Amino acid sequence: MLKITIPGTGTCHIEHVVFDYNGTIATDGHLINGVRQGIKQYSDILKFHVITADTFGFVKEELTGLNIVLAVIPEGNQEQRKLDYIKSLGPERTICAGNGANDRLMLEKAHIGIAVLGDEGLAASSLLSCDIMVKDVLDIFGFFKIPQRLVASLRT
Repeated sequence: MLKITIPGTGTCHIEHVVFDYNGTIATDGHLINGVRQGIKQYSDILKFHVITADTFGFVKEELTGLNIVLAVIPEGNQEQRKLDYIKSLGPERTICAGNGANDRLMLEKAHIGIAVLGDEGLAASSLLSCDIMVKDVLDIFGFFKIPQRLVASLRT
């Protein structure tokens, strides 16, 4: 568990990190360099989840060897399926990261929703629904290392 105190908002106890796959932790279906190491580094204190439609068809191979929960969702109603997934975990204990329009609801509902502006772009609807935007998915692992980085952006 990761404890983060944000002035004006309070203290949150994060247990789960839910990543969208394509465009967030992967480019063209391949895991972005550094993501594997980041997940391994923090999997002793956080439970990682990847939720995806598996557009390219090889997400299982890309994530082999990682201590994560993989949820492959079918086409159709993906925005609601992702929201339902984080509701089952407890949104108040969850950080979500995504870039697509189908990530909007989970970014909005999570305790901390992080929009990732990567090589595959960022849907405006997700940008408007998040708490914070990062320029690189690896910045998220920086928040785990130094949680106070979130304070400057999220304090009220």
